[in-house]
Amino acid sequence: MQEHKKLRESKEVRIVPYTPAYQSAFKRLNEEWISTYFEMEAADYKALDHPQAYILDQGGKILVALYKDQPVGVCALIKMTDPDYDYEMAKMAVSPTSQGKSIGWLLGQEIVKTAYELGAKKIFLESNTILKPAISLYYKLGFEKVAGHPTPYKRCNIQMELDLTKKR
Repeated sequence: MQEHKKLRESKEVRIVPYTPAYQSAFKRLNEEWISTYFEMEAADYKALDHPQAYILDQGGKILVALYKDQPVGVCALIKMTDPDYDYEMAKMAVSPTSQGKSIGWLLGQEIVKTAYELGAKKIFLESNTILKPAISLYYKLGFEKVAGHPTPYKRCNIQMELDLTKKR
């Protein structure tokens, strides 16, 4: 019964490209989860206060999940200058009131598809293992644990990558 409800509700989710109209939702949704588990850091404010300059103008993308036309989830694909990675999947957030509708899964799939369409070979991400549903989602999307990259975040204790050349 629960799976049927989840499937029905996920059909009401639309993933759309970011526009400036979603900037407050992008910031609010990310501040909400970060502040619940950690503290906001300088790197967070750069991306959340200036998504156009920090993400989009650099060749990245932001996707927004709408449920009944309300922004309830976001995820960014940040262009990297790292020789090993083309993009970082970052700033993924889903409103606590909308969790359980497969929104994270839908956003993650669409971000991976977008990176693939942009010709990316590898996607990188950073997270924290206390975020068990997020880590589980990343593994489900095909990410694998890696180590050794410098991070601007105190909260980061796991780094992962997705090799898209295995999909081609």
